[in-house]
Amino acid sequence: MPTLEEEIEAGRREIFTDSYSMSIGEITNLYRDAEIDVHPEFQRVFRWDDLQKSRLVESILLGIPLPSIFVAQSENGSWDVVDGVQRLSTILQFQGILKDDEGNLMPPISLEGTRLLPSLAGKRWDDPDEGISLTSAQRLDFKRAKLDLKIVKRESSADSKYDLFQRLNSYGSQATQQEVRSCMLIGTNRDFYTWLAGLATDANFLSTVALSERLIGEQYHLELALRFVIFRRFPADQISTIGNLGEFVTNEAMRMALAKDFEYDAEAAAFRKTFEFLNETSGDLSFKRWNEARQRFGGPFLNTSFEVIAMGLGHNIDRFASVSEVDPTAKAKEFWTSDDYGAGFATGVRADARMAKSIPLGRQLFSA
Repeated sequence: MPTLEEEIEAGRREIFTDSYSMSIGEITNLYRDAEIDVHPEFQRVFRWDDLQKSRLVESILLGIPLPSIFVAQSENGSWDVVDGVQRLSTILQFQGILKDDEGNLMPPISLEGTRLLPSLAGKRWDDPDEGISLTSAQRLDFKRAKLDLKIVKRESSADSKYDLFQRLNSYGSQATQQEVRSCMLIGTNRDFYTWLAGLATDANFLSTVALSERLIGEQYHLELALRFVIFRRFPADQISTIGNLGEFVTNEAMRMALAKDFEYDAEAAAFRKTFEFLNETSGDLSFKRWNEARQRFGGPFLNTSFEVIAMGLGHNIDRFASVSEVDPTAKAKEFWTSDDYGAGFATGVRADARMAKSIPLGRQLFSA
């Protein structure tokens, strides 16, 4: 078994870093030349309001030191922002050059007054109205301000790059696990993220999970789609060993995103067929509890039901040529009235312990 010192040395060999001090003007030119990617997709995740943006501009104008910006060097030499997305985005948007994920210029910022600089209120980078525009000298001072950049070089392992992103963007962040996970996927393999987002916005899938706007906004639909893909064919005897579900899903997502042989078409076909069948037969009742006394489904979306019904049908989906060959509604009623439903599915049971029962049960249910 390796010693702590040996583990430290091995870890250091996987991470190669450098450090630069660069002016905002230099960074702006890198952005214009497409040599630094601030990932506009992240803007919906790490949200700053106008006051937070104004305080950043205030700090720069006053010469207050800012935290380091972390970037990862890609294979072509360009930089992906790992930590500091909102700081760089604010700087670029204030100058009127930030583009959204469709390549359109975002509206420039009109600043709010701050405690130290109340006269910032209404100020813009450059405006024909001198009363609301920064002066030429103020703009020069802003562009000459220095930022400290930490660079994870391309020689570093892919694992170390996404691990760094997870560490920097998890602690103290208001983002959900899936929002951080989505950003990691975009930085690791944008095509995989786009593929997953396509599944998560499938009309049949959204109709059956029937999530609230809040949960959709927090990207819980992406997490459910990802769980389905991960566990549809996952070995049943290994489910109890996965440990923390969130960490396991993240690690599996990164593994799939980096895999050269991932079966995109086959997994997408199984996903879409499963939720097409469910939507045709059960609709938005697919993952609700069956009340035998009232003879109806009701209540909120339940993870247990998703694991039993969606993953159970998904595991067996190739057995059914058409929806007429399977009755998910009857299977759901059978599950909820079965003696197999018990303490192992109770609220408060760890996810790995619950799933070690629910997923095999669902597979058995739809194999009969």
